[in-house]
Amino acid sequence: MGEYHHNIDDKARIVLPSKFREELGDNFVVTRGLEGCLFVYSAKEWQNIVSKLKTLPFTKKDARAFLRFFLSGATECQTDKQGRVALPTPLVNYANLKKECIVIGVNDRIEIWSSDTFYSYFDKNEQNISDLAEDLFDNMGD
Repeated sequence: MGEYHHNIDDKARIVLPSKFREELGDNFVVTRGLEGCLFVYSAKEWQNIVSKLKTLPFTKKDARAFLRFFLSGATECQTDKQGRVALPTPLVNYANLKKECIVIGVNDRIEIWSSDTFYSYFDKNEQNISDLAEDLFDNMGD
């Protein structure tokens, strides 16, 4: 949980909050996320994700497209002594990370957003959040 504001430096390094570093462990995976952000998973959670992805039928075009998108950018990373992670150029370009970034905790993952993309996404979806919550929680049952 939480929202943190950090800058990405000229070498594509960004500080991950200490709270998140503790949960991620020494090695973790960064990959393309949805809506233009990066997803960051602990090694254990990444294995859970990969196990679920293995159940997708490779004969389905949509499954193959998603697997290529999601897995081709996946990179194992570590933080340095200053708590920074060096992000690969293709991932930096995908998420349009320039300077100001937002790092958030979302359940089983961390997301890294460019601040422009994050605020744009938030503004576009703010009005729909109540409707989304109603639909999601009504479908959960008691």
